[in-house]
Amino acid sequence: MNTATPHRPTGPTTPYLAAYTMSVARHDLVAPPVEAVRAGEVNGLSDTSRSVRKASTTAGAALLAMSLLSAFGYLVAVKGLVVPGSAARTARNVTAHESLFRLGILNLYLVAALDVVAARALYRVFKPVSAGLSRLAASLRIAYAAVFIIAIRQLFGALRTPSQALQHINTFTNIWDAGLVLFGLSLFVLAHLAHRSGYVPKLLSALLAIAGFGYVFDTVVRALVQGSSSDVSAITGMGEFVFALWLVIRGRRIALCGSRSHDDSIRAGR
Repeated sequence: MNTATPHRPTGPTTPYLAAYTMSVARHDLVAPPVEAVRAGEVNGLSDTSRSVRKASTTAGAALLAMSLLSAFGYLVAVKGLVVPGSAARTARNVTAHESLFRLGILNLYLVAALDVVAARALYRVFKPVSAGLSRLAASLRIAYAAVFIIAIRQLFGALRTPSQALQHINTFTNIWDAGLVLFGLSLFVLAHLAHRSGYVPKLLSALLAIAGFGYVFDTVVRALVQGSSSDVSAITGMGEFVFALWLVIRGRRIALCGSRSHDDSIRAGR
């Protein structure tokens, strides 16, 4: 009598089911779910937005501080002591107000340092638009700051030899004027970036371009026309001041949204 040996039934689908399970497991390890990818993109954009907002505040604060420091350092402590056409009276003023003159020099050095801070911060503000152009704008501004520092060093000559104070101050002004071409060009690049950004009002980009034109125009006119006192930038430069206010007040609301196209990925947080 044959006795049947019981055994565990195995259907033809068992090996295929095991293979499918292993395939799904491998797929889960290699390709994360769509929801996870989207969450990562959102988190990345959120981090970028926070970085841009923080840089915006830093840049705006630096630009506003520069306006105050340069107004005192140059208009009051340096230019305020100059008597045009009179080296003797200028020398007496510098000697009589040496502490004020030294404080003015210190303020101008602080302005140069803040220019570097602003350049780096503005690079971060506009890096999402174009890293290359943002780097160019920052490089131009830092190069201008270097020329400005060279110009400031001329003012120490006025302290060493007060009788030649007017000459040293004029040399300072001439070197500074030459450097302002670099500054104006940096504003042109910033204006282009602001126009492309989508999160900076178009009016501000126009004001930045006008400000850049003013600085370049003044330098060119002074170089070509001897004795010219062109000061168009005193008016057009207000555009950068308005931009600085916007960076501090409205820049904190900048928000970025993701997209395959970079130019379509940026919008303003209103």
